Amino acid sequence: MSDKIIENNQVTIMGEVASRFTFSHEVFGEGFYMVDVLVKRLSNSEDRIPLMISERLIDVTKDYTGEFIMASGQFRSYNRHEEHKNHLVLSVFVREVAFVDEELDGAKTNNILLDGYICKPPVYRKTPLGREIADLLLAVNRPYGKSDYIPCICWGRNARYASGFAVGEHVQILGRIQSREYVKKLSETETEKRVAYEVSVSKLECIGAEISEEE
Repeated sequence: MSDKIIENNQVTIMGEVASRFTFSHEVFGEGFYMVDVLVKRLSNSEDRIPLMISERLIDVTKDYTGEFIMASGQFRSYNRHEEHKNHLVLSVFVREVAFVDEELDGAKTNNILLDGYICKPPVYRKTPLGREIADLLLAVNRPYGKSDYIPCICWGRNARYASGFAVGEHVQILGRIQSREYVKKLSETETEKRVAYEVSVSKLECIGAEISEEE
C-alpha cells in the first residue's frame, strides 16, 4: 500500500549545495534538517530548492557548500500559520542522497512525477506578450490519510488543456521544480522578498474524474 502511494510523488534533483544544514524538527528521536541546493536550468539560470533530510542519511554537522549531490524523494508540503492565515511551505523530502563529482546534463538534473487530484479550479491567464499560463493545485496522497498540496504551472497548449480540468479530476504530471522570487507586502511601508516553489509542467494527462477519497 505505502509503496504504491510513494510512486505517485517522485523527485530526483542534482545540484550544488548552497547552504549549511539548519534544524527543522525531530520525529521519534530522528532529527530532520534543511539545506538549499542550486539546480541549473537549460537556460543556465538556477533554481534554489530546499531539501529536508534526515541526520541518519548524511552528517549534518559538516558544511558541504560547493559540493554536488544527487537526491531523490518526494515533494512535500505543510501549512505554516502566520499573520492569521496559512502559508504553504514546500520542500523535497529526501529518501536517498549521494555525492557526485560534477553536474550532469541540465535536462536530467531536475525531474518530478506527480499523480494526484485537482483540488481547486485551474486559473488560466495570458501574459502581456500573449503567452498562455494555467495554475493548478494538485493534491497528492501520502500514506496514512495525508496529502501534499503542490502548485503547478502549465504553459502554451498544456495551459489551454489544463484550464478545462474540473475539481476532483485525476491527473498525472511530469515536470521540474522551480523557484521564483516575489515581493510580499507586509504593510504600507514594509515589504519582504520571498521565494515560491512550483512544478513547471512539461507533460500532463487527465486520467479521469475520480475523487481521491473514493479510490
